[in-house]
Amino acid sequence: MDLSDTPQEAEFRARLREWLAEVLPAVPPKPDPADWPARRAYDLGWQRTLYDAGYADVHWDASPALRMIFLEESEKAGAPYVGANFVGLLHAGPTIAAEGTDAQRARWLPPILRGEEVWCQGFSEPDAGSDLAALRTRARRDGDDYVVTGSKIWTSHAEVADWCELLVRTDPDAPRHRGITWLAMPMDAEGITVRPLRTLAGSTEFAEVFLDEVRVPAANRVGAENDGWRVTMVTLSFERGTAFVGEVVACRRVLRQLACTARENGRWDDPALRRRLGRLDAEFRALWRLTQWNVSEAAAGGGVPGVGGSVFKLRYSGARQELYDTAAAVLGPDALDLDRPWVLDRLSSLSYTIAAGTSQIQRNIVAERILGLPKGR
Repeated sequence: MDLSDTPQEAEFRARLREWLAEVLPAVPPKPDPADWPARRAYDLGWQRTLYDAGYADVHWDASPALRMIFLEESEKAGAPYVGANFVGLLHAGPTIAAEGTDAQRARWLPPILRGEEVWCQGFSEPDAGSDLAALRTRARRDGDDYVVTGSKIWTSHAEVADWCELLVRTDPDAPRHRGITWLAMPMDAEGITVRPLRTLAGSTEFAEVFLDEVRVPAANRVGAENDGWRVTMVTLSFERGTAFVGEVVACRRVLRQLACTARENGRWDDPALRRRLGRLDAEFRALWRLTQWNVSEAAAGGGVPGVGGSVFKLRYSGARQELYDTAAAVLGPDALDLDRPWVLDRLSSLSYTIAAGTSQIQRNIVAERILGLPKGR
């Protein structure tokens, strides 16, 4: 498989690099990480800048290869991260583009691309653990609406979101994977209570969401009723397959910085540390090649990433934790100083073996869908 740029991709990469070099010096400084309204405004402002320059639709209307080039070059140039736009741009938006009706695409995709609306993800539930199909939030049909009651946890960006990609159980008597429906819920609907959760790193990008008889128009259903599990697999394939591309580039940059810091503070003299850095360099190079392979496979399969995304997500989440554990070894006692680089990243890296599907779930997917092993009893 040829993983090099085509002439079209090379031209896109060069044009994007030139534009980033021109526009980034004028981007304002990042706001206080604890000020989510300010972070929302900052992230939406950057998205509007992309839209005005013609780059906003790269997540949906470009090939997977161009999407990957965009994420790679943006990270290398130090462009703002998608931030509060993460769910809309990388999860909900691609799902609606792939599974939504023409009317749904016309309603929801342009505001995401223009930096006007933020989405959150309402998948996980307190009593379901890592078993997403065990969700119990109920939705009963009442005329032209679904009436939703239940709760969600780890709802990304709920406190500043306009919309929520919401999984609900519409048929409690159906087998658990078949009675689920994917809804787009307006976050200003009556009956929604958002309670921010403070993470180990001190941030509040997650929240509990409580739903008390919330009315969601049936027109907001993406896919057929009770077919939400299949639609969810499309969402998760984007989340695991291409959403972490920029982060792989960021980890490779951190690795280079760690090597420089180790040379400066004398820890480079430790052969065990040098071996760790060398092994991580090989790890992230391999992950980058795997990402390219997954993107090429997605391009051949209609744009939706395949189960190879689970292989990537499984190994990437572990490698990221190993990277920041190594950062602690490089920093020494300074690894306890929350104001030092990489310390908060180390704390947040602990969540990566849970986010987007736990490592245990990814191992099951790899075993059953790739290796063909029998399901556990």
